[in-house]
Amino acid sequence: MKEIFTMWRHTQMVVLVALSAAIYAAILIPFKGFPIIPGAVEIRPANVIPFVVGLLFGPAGAWGSAIGNLIGDFFGTLSPGSIGGFVGNFFLALLPYKLWGAYFRRDENSEPNMDSGKKLVVYIAIAVLASLVCSGIISWWVALLQIFPFVPVLILIVVNNAIMGVILGPILLRLIYPRVKRWGLLWTEIMEPEEVSASRLQSTGNILVWVGGVGAVVTGLILGTTGAAPAGLGIGLALLPFLILVVVGSFMLGGREQVEALEEEMAAEESRA
Repeated sequence: MKEIFTMWRHTQMVVLVALSAAIYAAILIPFKGFPIIPGAVEIRPANVIPFVVGLLFGPAGAWGSAIGNLIGDFFGTLSPGSIGGFVGNFFLALLPYKLWGAYFRRDENSEPNMDSGKKLVVYIAIAVLASLVCSGIISWWVALLQIFPFVPVLILIVVNNAIMGVILGPILLRLIYPRVKRWGLLWTEIMEPEEVSASRLQSTGNILVWVGGVGAVVTGLILGTTGAAPAGLGIGLALLPFLILVVVGSFMLGGREQVEALEEEMAAEESRA
């Protein structure tokens, strides 16, 4: 995942971090007055933003989502749990662009413009998985610190993220993607192939992320509802292996192929012109 560090070399990517964070925070803050769990979870239509900026802006969208969520926490929900919110929202935007390339062949049109049934199905699957991972990270962290109960936070974050992402995401991408591409602001247009990690056992990485994300949520729900593991350290230790699988799988997914595929497409268009 070296692109999450090398992206800071590009002024455009830094600007996209700021833009993503500003948009996310600007939509989050007005809804702080409508909490579901005071201090932890509120109504969040803004949760569609990480999916969209993740696919469009790549690592800049991931950093922007994490920072934007942290800015939002300064308006009533800042606590040690905000660390989990930062990491969870980072992965909420990171996984969409990481996983997207795993479902399309090199010679296949993989633009996230929602212009086919396959793209819509892939997007929905990725949005659900990213929601599971984000909720797993945040609820694991707040349960580990014994700030909030695990199960309610987990369920509410999953539902909040998935509903907003699945319903609003395809609409926004359909509207915004052509303009972002025309303006040359796609992360795959800005970054160079050598600045992005190559995929290593991409299929295996994809499986690890799915096993880690789904496994963390299912295990947490079983332990949390049955009381099979004590709150705090017990659930924290039980879920840690699954979260490690998510991180390892993310490293294996890479992303360089997406940058190279766009370069090849642009070169082909120039040769035809």
